[in-house]
Amino acid sequence: MAKYLRIAIVLAMAVALLPLATSRAQEPVTLRITTWAGVDEAAEFQAIIDDVNASQDAFQIVHEPKPSDYYTVLQTALAGGEAADLMWLDQDHMPWAFDGVLLDISDYLANDDRDTANPDDYFPGVWQTVAMGEGVYGLPWIAQPVVLYYNKDIFDAMGHEYPNADWTWDQFKEAAIALTNEEHYGFSLNGWPPPYIWIWGNGGDVVSEDLAESPVDDPAVIEAVQFYADMIYNEECCPSQETIAEEGFGEMFKAGRLAMFMGGAADDLDRVEGLNVGVSPVPKGNATGENTTFAWIAATAINAKTEHPDEAYEALVMLTEGIHSWKIVSPRVSQATVEHLVASEPRKEANAEDIIAAVPYMRGFTLFPGYLEFNDVIWGDYFNPAFNGEDTAEALAPDARILLEDVLASQ
Repeated sequence: MAKYLRIAIVLAMAVALLPLATSRAQEPVTLRITTWAGVDEAAEFQAIIDDVNASQDAFQIVHEPKPSDYYTVLQTALAGGEAADLMWLDQDHMPWAFDGVLLDISDYLANDDRDTANPDDYFPGVWQTVAMGEGVYGLPWIAQPVVLYYNKDIFDAMGHEYPNADWTWDQFKEAAIALTNEEHYGFSLNGWPPPYIWIWGNGGDVVSEDLAESPVDDPAVIEAVQFYADMIYNEECCPSQETIAEEGFGEMFKAGRLAMFMGGAADDLDRVEGLNVGVSPVPKGNATGENTTFAWIAATAINAKTEHPDEAYEALVMLTEGIHSWKIVSPRVSQATVEHLVASEPRKEANAEDIIAAVPYMRGFTLFPGYLEFNDVIWGDYFNPAFNGEDTAEALAPDARILLEDVLASQ
């Protein structure tokens, strides 16, 4: 009798503990995401996270913003095995994928029919920053094309027509000279905007498709780099280094000291109090006949060492969908509309049409192992010497090509 009583007690205890075990099995996993978001941006992003967390019970996302010295902090965490499950990366740091620290999500994407996970719904020039080699290492959440901001009051006072999408680079340069007087300059460069805008628009590139060559001595590249060098710090059209150092770069436009300035589509340059500002796509490339422009691109990636890859992928897609209706410009073809842009950022309504006109022609850098080293060399041995008047682009190009191809060969 005592034996059967003990069995009954054990069974009763097992039945009593069953709901607790089931509850524990169904507890959501915690996913951490780290970003560079500052206080205001983090608060806005938290609203998206809250919506995602409220929508399902498989995971809960915890935001860990690191706005100070972000990439150093992130690298240290990755090296120590303490990095978050998900992370924001700009395109310069997406080549970390080649070091094995980012999760390849190709298989997940192949089995996901949501638009957010559809590579074909992303602009090719943006998608290339996450699709490297045979893998895909994140989802882009912003593609901010460079556009041309212009001060309408200066144009009106000088009797000059406004910029438009049909302008050539020669027309642009002529306007920059014509709009320069003792009160203001026509334009400003200091290494920004990226010279790649001119190179790509002129039909050139700094790395071949097979990543084996760096044709910076191609006449198309030389011509574009020299065009940039002839304008930068040239007070016939643009402020000197000393003037920029004294008055600031973008600050000069905000102060009414520049007729034109190139900035990201999401910048606040078109809503500066006291300025009447318009927006236009950058001029047409001489070779492409298109308004080819650079885009600042960022993506969310998954830590290759996450303990919860399935949940992390689901969180990635859901967060990305939310961000695409927050940050501008959305990198997706289906969302490249005035209506979507204005819904995401109502303050851009006046210039939304011109921003959207720039979107199809935006692209990011070509990424590869050793990209950051390559970038250091091209600036140190080609762009900067040309822009500082140390030598011509034509004279600098042959030696720069040798150095750049040494970097490519060493990868």
